[in-house]
Amino acid sequence: MLRIHFTGVDLARVRMAGRPDALWETILSFHRLRDRRDARLFGEWRTETRSRLNSETRTLGMLIPSRGYFPDFLTPVEGQYGWDVGLDALRGIRPERMRRELQLLGAGAPTTPRLRDFMEGGTKQLPRLMGELRAYHRAAVEPYWTHIQAQIEAERAARGRALLDGGADELLASLPPMLRWRAPVLECDYPVDRDVRLRGRGLLLQPSFFCRRTAVTLHDPELPPVLVYPAAAQLASAPGSGETARARPAEDQRQRTLGKLVGHTRSVVLRAIGDGATTSELARRAGVSLASASQHACVMREAGLVTTLRRGNAVLHTVTPLGAALLKGGAVAS
Repeated sequence: MLRIHFTGVDLARVRMAGRPDALWETILSFHRLRDRRDARLFGEWRTETRSRLNSETRTLGMLIPSRGYFPDFLTPVEGQYGWDVGLDALRGIRPERMRRELQLLGAGAPTTPRLRDFMEGGTKQLPRLMGELRAYHRAAVEPYWTHIQAQIEAERAARGRALLDGGADELLASLPPMLRWRAPVLECDYPVDRDVRLRGRGLLLQPSFFCRRTAVTLHDPELPPVLVYPAAAQLASAPGSGETARARPAEDQRQRTLGKLVGHTRSVVLRAIGDGATTSELARRAGVSLASASQHACVMREAGLVTTLRRGNAVLHTVTPLGAALLKGGAVAS
């Protein structure tokens, strides 16, 4: 079990990541690629990704074991600001830190010749590593980025509501079931027993599409604290409700569904969702019946314009990046 210890200052400094972290998603997706479980969620994604992979991934396989520790330098904190910013931080890793974390990777097991060669090469190995990361990211993550963004935006909307309703205490209590808030400690299912003391530094909550079952945190306690956890929108997906396994709807299906969208009322409903709305709030804002609001939200969800996340007895609708782009382009023609 992982236990994260908060002080009053830490509670005031809890924050949600503003966007999905491309490096965390890339590293965690590499775990999902080799995992045979969750076929409903990731089966089609695995098939599509493997069909696109035509480059070497042996270095990634060596640095990212199927289970357990992988080096912290693969997921620099700067990655929260974008893929290119994260890669720049990785490129600038200090040789002594890289050496130290690679030694941790080899601890407890005989060091393979390939890992030994990589360790001896140090930062000279970074171009090869970054080349593999880029190629793998293009095959496994980039084609699904819009869908991943939509899932994280839905998660942010749900947690933002909890924060507004009850502050940081309610935010932490609203996290997915593998995270349990027992003030002043956040307990997490974890493969090893570990305590993390925030010491006034606060905590960055980073929801992730490819994170599964357990949350993930950095090994080095001196690095800025971050907790990567499974986005609830991803956990709640089920057959017939958008099929997360498809990770993005087939283009022909999306075009057919978008055809249903044309009309003034749905333009009003899409705008009414704003930063997030339950079905009853949506009906009130748009001036339509509850049944009509639910039906319009369903059509827009099928079109990839809206993501729906269940929260208690209610559902929360949020606009996806595609829906936001449509709104920025002007009102839908009536």
